[in-house]
Amino acid sequence: MSLATTCSRSVTSVKRAILCSVTKTSLLFSANNSVTADQGKLPSKKRWSKSHKKVPRADHLSWEERLADVVTPLWRLSYDEQLELKQKNQERILSQLSGHLLGDFQPHSSSPVRCSLSFPVLPILPSPVRDGYRNKSTFSVNRGVDGNQKTVGFYVGTGKEGNIVCVNGDQLLNMPEKHKLVARCYQDFIRLSLLEPCLLFHTGGHWREVTVRTNAEGHTMAIVYFHPQTLTPEEVAVHKADLVDYFTHGPGSVCHLDSLFFQESTMTRCTHEESPYQLLHGRTHIYEEVLGFKFRISADAFFQVNQAAAQVLYSTVRDLCAPIADQTGGQKKVGGTLLDVCCGTGAIGITISPRVDRIIGVELIEQAVEDATHNAALNNVLNCEFIAGKAEVVLPGLMSQLSSVGRGLTAVVNPARAGLHHKVIRALRNQPAIRRLVYVSCKPNGEAMRNFKELCCAPDPKKKLTGEAFTPILAVPVDMFPHTPHCELVLLFER
Repeated sequence: MSLATTCSRSVTSVKRAILCSVTKTSLLFSANNSVTADQGKLPSKKRWSKSHKKVPRADHLSWEERLADVVTPLWRLSYDEQLELKQKNQERILSQLSGHLLGDFQPHSSSPVRCSLSFPVLPILPSPVRDGYRNKSTFSVNRGVDGNQKTVGFYVGTGKEGNIVCVNGDQLLNMPEKHKLVARCYQDFIRLSLLEPCLLFHTGGHWREVTVRTNAEGHTMAIVYFHPQTLTPEEVAVHKADLVDYFTHGPGSVCHLDSLFFQESTMTRCTHEESPYQLLHGRTHIYEEVLGFKFRISADAFFQVNQAAAQVLYSTVRDLCAPIADQTGGQKKVGGTLLDVCCGTGAIGITISPRVDRIIGVELIEQAVEDATHNAALNNVLNCEFIAGKAEVVLPGLMSQLSSVGRGLTAVVNPARAGLHHKVIRALRNQPAIRRLVYVSCKPNGEAMRNFKELCCAPDPKKKLTGEAFTPILAVPVDMFPHTPHCELVLLFER
C-alpha cells in the first residue's frame, strides 16, 4: 500500500471520528468512505521489540551518524515504528491529564503512571512526506571535524562540555537537497572571505548562520546573519556586494536564489524591528499554498515547517473548530465567531473562514499581523480581523465585547512551546460564550499541560478561574516531524 493511500485513509478515518465525536448524532460518512478493521492499528508489542533497532555506541559511529542521532533520533526506525512510538508517547502524556482529572495522578511516583484515558486519542495522522520535508533550515557556523572554523552545518556536542563540532547536514533525511546546496555554497563563500566567522560574540568575527526557506514550487530564500563588530557601514557594504555577486554570478548561482536577505545582528536573535532584514537580491517574499489558500512568507514569518503535513494539521483543526456533516467535502457554512489566539500569519483562521461568520485573530508579532492582513486580502477573505499585541493584554478587554456573540463562540489556540500565559487561560476559561476550544500544541508535556489542567480543573477563586470547567473530548496527534520524536497534538475541549 502506498504512503499516499495510507495517509488518505488515515485522514478519512480521523475526519469520521472527529465529526462523530463532535456532533454525537449520526454516522456522517457513507459506507464508501469506511475504513477497514485493520486500519489505524499499531504493530504488536512483539513486533515492536523485534524490529526496534538499538543505537550503536557513539565512538563507533561516523560523524554523519552522530549528527543524525542528534537531529533525527528516529532515523533508524521504519516509519510505522516511528508512528507507534509517537502514538504511545502522546497517550502516555495525555494519561497524566486523565489521571489529574480523576484525582489519582501521582506526580512524584517513582514508577510510570498509566492512568486509563478518559477521552479517545485517535491514531496519529502520518506526514504525507517522510524525507526532505523541511521548508526552513538554519545552519550554524563553527569549527568542523577537520578544525576549520568556517564550517557550515549542525552541532554535535555541547558548549558546557566544550566539545562542539560542526558537521554538515548532507546525510540528514529531513533536509531537502536545496537547503544542503545553499549551505555548501555559503560555506564556500565564507571560506573565500577575508573576514573571520563569529563563533562567540565576545571573541570577534562576522559571518554567522544562514537560514534557508523554500516552498512547494521550489522558490528559495536565503537569510545571512552577520555581526558588524567595529566595521563601518561602508565596509559592511563591500562584503554585502561580494555576497550578492557570489550568489548571483559566482559559484553560488547554482542555488537559483529567489531572495537573498542580510541581517546585521549583535545578539543571538533579532526581530525585524530590532534590526531590519535587508533585501540584497530578488523578491521580498515567497508564497505557499495550504488547503487552497495562498500565504505570504516573509523572512522572519512563522510557517509550519512541513507544508504537506500542515495541510493535514489545518484540516483537522478546521473539522474540530467548525465540524460539518457534508459528505461532499465542501465548505458548508457553520456560522458563529472563531477567536484565533496566537494566530501568526493567519493560516488557521483563513482556512476556516468559509465555515464561520467572523474570525478574530490575536498575535504578538506585528510583522506577522501585517502578513495575516495581507493574506486575508490576497485570498479575498473579508470576515477576518487581526489584532497586534500580547494575548494576555488584548484578551481581557476583547472578551467583554464578545459576550454578546449571537451564534456561538469557538476558540483555537496555537501557542509556542512555552504555552499560554495564565491570564490568557483565565480569560478563555471565564468567558461563558466559549463552548468549544481547540488547543494545538507541539509540546503537550511542557507548559501546555499546565494550561490543560487549568482549563479543566474545578473553579478556583484563588486563581481567578471562576468559569465552568472544560472537558477534554478528543485528541488527534499529527506527525509534522518524521524521523524525530516530535509531533503536533490537537486537543478538543468542550463544556
